[in-house]
Amino acid sequence: MIPSGHKDTFARDNLPPQSEWPEFLFTLPELQYPDRLNCVTEFVDKWVASGQGGRTAIVSPGETLTYAQLAERINRIANVLTRDLGLVPGNRVLLRAPNTPTMIAAYLAVMKAGGVTVASMPLLRAKELSYTVKKAKIKVALCDTRLSEEMDKTRTLAPELERVVYWGGSGTDALESLMNKPGYETFIACDTAIDDVCLIAFTSGTTGEPKGTMHFHRDMLAPCDSYGRHVLQASPDDRFIGSAPLAFTFGLGGHVLFPFRIGATTIQLEKAPPEELLPAIGKYRATVCFTAPTAYRAMIPNLPKHDISSLRKCVSAGEALPKATFEAWQTATGMKILDGIGGTEMMHIFIGSPEAEVRGGTTGKPVPGYVARIVDEKGNEAPRGTVGRLAVRGPTGCRYLDDKRQTKYVQNGWNFPGDTYLQDEDGYFHYQARSDDMIISSGYNIAGPEVEEVLLAHPAVAECGVVGCPDEERGQIVKAYIVLRAGHTGDAALTKALQDYVKAAVAPYKYPRAVEYVASLPRTQTGKLQRFELRKIAQDSAQKLAS
Repeated sequence: MIPSGHKDTFARDNLPPQSEWPEFLFTLPELQYPDRLNCVTEFVDKWVASGQGGRTAIVSPGETLTYAQLAERINRIANVLTRDLGLVPGNRVLLRAPNTPTMIAAYLAVMKAGGVTVASMPLLRAKELSYTVKKAKIKVALCDTRLSEEMDKTRTLAPELERVVYWGGSGTDALESLMNKPGYETFIACDTAIDDVCLIAFTSGTTGEPKGTMHFHRDMLAPCDSYGRHVLQASPDDRFIGSAPLAFTFGLGGHVLFPFRIGATTIQLEKAPPEELLPAIGKYRATVCFTAPTAYRAMIPNLPKHDISSLRKCVSAGEALPKATFEAWQTATGMKILDGIGGTEMMHIFIGSPEAEVRGGTTGKPVPGYVARIVDEKGNEAPRGTVGRLAVRGPTGCRYLDDKRQTKYVQNGWNFPGDTYLQDEDGYFHYQARSDDMIISSGYNIAGPEVEEVLLAHPAVAECGVVGCPDEERGQIVKAYIVLRAGHTGDAALTKALQDYVKAAVAPYKYPRAVEYVASLPRTQTGKLQRFELRKIAQDSAQKLAS
């Protein structure tokens, strides 16, 4: 490793042993970075230095910032961190806020000062926040004052959090007051190594305790110079909009990294559910949209009411994009959704094709700079057309913060995201299921998302989740939890119609033998369907019936 620019060596000391790291690939010329670099200079400072500081960086309902204004705000926060709060390079800083210009500035200020950003979802509670504080040994936090209640509780549960500075309020101890000091408008970026940790992004914890994924300064640039450059192919005149929180690496890329790498504009909405995202696209003349498949599907019925003529690129990730949603969106808008699979461990999307190569119903091909393959249970590469585990490597990869689960994710130099895929003869990857979402019924392997995709194509179905339900005779049966569209009734007749619909579309043994109609489905804050919650519900229901 390159000599660190950190004085606090906690992050580097708690990386996994290098023998447990994935093999990193830097095959593209644009992925060759200098040994010493602070990523913020590439995302913001270079635009100011090159005379383009007047370009619009951030648009929000409350304010608009040019790159020069954003650079000054970053500098002022960096000075507060180092001069007033005593941050030394390598210290971790917790951030807590909705998507706002100041949240972005704080995010980058920590990195510019040589610190390690640890952003949190706004809806997390004190118990969850205290876990993060303790795991990452965090002493300082910056927080939107509107979220102070849970932060105050967090300090009680995790007294190692010594100082919280709030913005959006008043008083001499508010962040704005501290930032306003003379001389704080300039700040020289910390002399960090390209492999110094600058971000610890915690996973959602859907499979146990959240894992801290550690990313270097080079990892902020690599997705931009691989996926952004070769797949997204946006321009400096684009205006990015999306729904994911900044604490989610999908959101960080779509909101900050991709637009700032090319000097484009990001539009920040504090909340962006489909009913607010759709009118905002027209209001702010957004051209590139990052959101989840469920949001695209929810927006389709309301498209005639809104002007989305400015929109030219649509990116989907977070969960598999059903072919029915892809086709319905294309029919309604004329645009192909760019599907992709990424992950917190990998920083961003590593499989996804540019628009000219997109094929509905597939995730796409590996992003330039990455390689991917399907392997069998022994880790050997499987023949094309065979269902197996997805393995990937490239310029980014998994390094957990002091976590024994590292060796589960990384094996023999490959990252294993935990997805089951099939690669066809043309090299396209077809999503089957999360590895733990495969349903085994009477010896048949059934991918829940495949059944979901069929059901979503039925006009009565708004949303659905398909999981395995324990069954004494078959081991498991396929069970569908369905949210209906308005005007449809979940009765026996509709259940039979849906079952017949599935039988007609895929192998009959895959049809849902049990159907339950629900008002909503359990989802994460980032919109992912929580199939593990549905599995728990199905298991509890089966146990009650058996007792």
